[in-house]
Amino acid sequence: MTDEPADAEPQLPYGVGPWPGEWPDDARLDPELLAHGDTRNVVDEYRYWSMDAIVADLDRKRHPFHVAIENWQHDMNIGSIVRSANAFLAAEVHIIGRRRWNRRGAMVTDRYQHVRHHEDVDAFAAWAEAASLPVIAVDNVDGSVPVDRAELPERCVLLFGQEGPGLSPEALAAASRTVEITQYGSTRSINASAAAAVVMYEWCRRWA
Repeated sequence: MTDEPADAEPQLPYGVGPWPGEWPDDARLDPELLAHGDTRNVVDEYRYWSMDAIVADLDRKRHPFHVAIENWQHDMNIGSIVRSANAFLAAEVHIIGRRRWNRRGAMVTDRYQHVRHHEDVDAFAAWAEAASLPVIAVDNVDGSVPVDRAELPERCVLLFGQEGPGLSPEALAAASRTVEITQYGSTRSINASAAAAVVMYEWCRRWA
């Protein structure tokens, strides 16, 4: 057991120690990190940077796809999907339903990722329409097109459901098209967070 809170920055077996010598004159750098070292789960480019400086830099180059997730059952996969959204540099993550979501799987990447809440599918769909963003549902239901052969717009929202039930009928109705991931084994579906990572990677393969 550990008393470390779920939102604590993970202590990893890599990183850098205190800055050697005279500190650089760079407003992006965090004095605490310069003094004590930086073992955060960030790429080397962002070593010693403050969180605000990292977010500002990410905002300069975020991709134009968004990620949306239904949250009716406090699904533990949501945190992992947020982590993947950060890795693939999604513009924003949208939580539909319950405002509170399980952050443990995010490994604090939600600090670097914009997250917006929508009370229900109707509110989310209204936002997407106002933003002129087509909604691409991801679920293996009748009529779904394999994502590797489907049209995947550069500006869009990738909409994911929960582990088990998948997307709600309301969410599927709000989508302009539905895609699925081709599978080759005996199981009918794959883990929700794994599916999200596959689809985000496919978007990046085409557009990033």
